[in-house]
Amino acid sequence: MKQKKMALINDITGFGRCSVAVTSPIISTMKIQAVAVPTAILSAHTQFEEYFFDDYTPKMKEYIQTYKNLNLDFDGIATGFLGSKEQVDIVIDFIKTFKKENTMVLVDPVMGDYGKLYETYTKKMCDKMKNLVQYADILTPNLTELCTLLDIDYGNGEFSIEEIGKMCMELAGKGPEHIVVTGIPFHKKQIMNYIYSKDEEARIVMVDRIGVDRSGTGDVISSVIAGKYLNGHSFYDSVKIAASFASKCIKYCEENQVPEHWGLCFEMYLKDLLED
Repeated sequence: MKQKKMALINDITGFGRCSVAVTSPIISTMKIQAVAVPTAILSAHTQFEEYFFDDYTPKMKEYIQTYKNLNLDFDGIATGFLGSKEQVDIVIDFIKTFKKENTMVLVDPVMGDYGKLYETYTKKMCDKMKNLVQYADILTPNLTELCTLLDIDYGNGEFSIEEIGKMCMELAGKGPEHIVVTGIPFHKKQIMNYIYSKDEEARIVMVDRIGVDRSGTGDVISSVIAGKYLNGHSFYDSVKIAASFASKCIKYCEENQVPEHWGLCFEMYLKDLLED
């Protein structure tokens, strides 16, 4: 049986457990070859008081050209934080080049949280991300990103389940087959993940809220979803497994007083993701 390959288009950060440093080992554990396509190189992520940063944008086209020349093929493509309009264009070109009939594309539109966008997300950058959405098979926004992609006012962030469903339906009309809106606070003690798939009834996965928000949680969840789905699990099951896995990691971090900006100690539970 041919081993599957997944291209991971994201930054490579040494310390802090985020981006490719999270995605690569998680994907590899599920027996999928992880192929990094770096957007930037960081010694530690930007929540640390000091870090080295090297923007890889000027080198990305030449880096990717190697894969074109080698006629590589990918069973999956996963994108994370993108820091500029030029990077989005490069990613779109990558998808156009390497996406075949059975290639899964997961887009994690890392744009902001709690109603606020990251500093790099100008109006033009947001419009670029909307262009990227049409190429996604799976989209994993949080509520802030869902609203931004649809030009809906986030307000106080309180939306009914019906309203979230309508927003997902509208966004799915722009391309994605599957959408999961992650990390929605529910009654202060739980976190809701709203799962939408075209031509299917929407479903919800609930987990207990444990401790504080931790950097890299979205990377862990999207990585598990990508790997499980590519290995034949249903989208619902992939989300359910991802949410449960992240919860275990967070609980371990809380019990062992791991600083929140150190990310999730996913290494402790990688064996739970092993594929038969």
